[in-house]
Amino acid sequence: MEAQKEDNIHMNMLEYANLPQWLVALLTEKFFNACIIHEDAKKNEKNVFCLDCCEGICPHCLTPHRSHRLLQIRRYVYHDVIRVGDADKLLDCAFVQSYTTNKAKVVFLNQRPQTRPGRGSGNSCIICYRGLQEPFLFCSISCKVQHILNTEGKLTKYIYRCDYMTLPEPGLDDGQMTPDTVLEPVGSVRTESGSSGSAGEVGCRTVGCTATTEIVRKKRSTFNAFRSVFQPSCGPGSGMMVHMMNRRKGTPQRSPLY
Repeated sequence: MEAQKEDNIHMNMLEYANLPQWLVALLTEKFFNACIIHEDAKKNEKNVFCLDCCEGICPHCLTPHRSHRLLQIRRYVYHDVIRVGDADKLLDCAFVQSYTTNKAKVVFLNQRPQTRPGRGSGNSCIICYRGLQEPFLFCSISCKVQHILNTEGKLTKYIYRCDYMTLPEPGLDDGQMTPDTVLEPVGSVRTESGSSGSAGEVGCRTVGCTATTEIVRKKRSTFNAFRSVFQPSCGPGSGMMVHMMNRRKGTPQRSPLY
């Protein structure tokens, strides 16, 4: 009930904020629900957004929309995301936390509910206080939009004109993202023009792999030292094994030839 109430408040805020109609529809559409028109068809989830019609559509609805601007909606951890490359064509996404998943940078459309209270220290989203990497300020496009409306009252200079938007090649995928996900490299923040500047080139995946390798290496060295210290005296029959290994064979004796 509370979640529905928050959604209604969020929707009303967007509708009366003098925003572009496509942006209101994009941030309020329920993607990956079954398409009502093709409810009996397979793979009928709405995972495409038509910017010209301002509605979510499924793969079976594509034919009449082929000449329209189409935006691929993807799914990660049960929430809607879009590619950074697509988002930067539509609006200014500077300082919105991005993630790299399946070799593609994506940003969340809307803020995600937090299962536990945010930490008192560290960097966090200005609107919902979700923990973020430095120097990002927003966890989603929705949070940045809300902040701009709260501080400036309008979004005009942050919206870009996009005359062409098509689905990725080859063909249309189902938009489902695998958990192979990392944060964008620390210090890499898109500028107002959408370009990317990097104050640190090492991404979280590289840092994570290096740290994991170091931990495994330490564990192995510790285990080997532990084994070398205790191996001679531990385990049943260890003394007997040492004796058998050190024993020398005697001179072979032949039976007499008579």
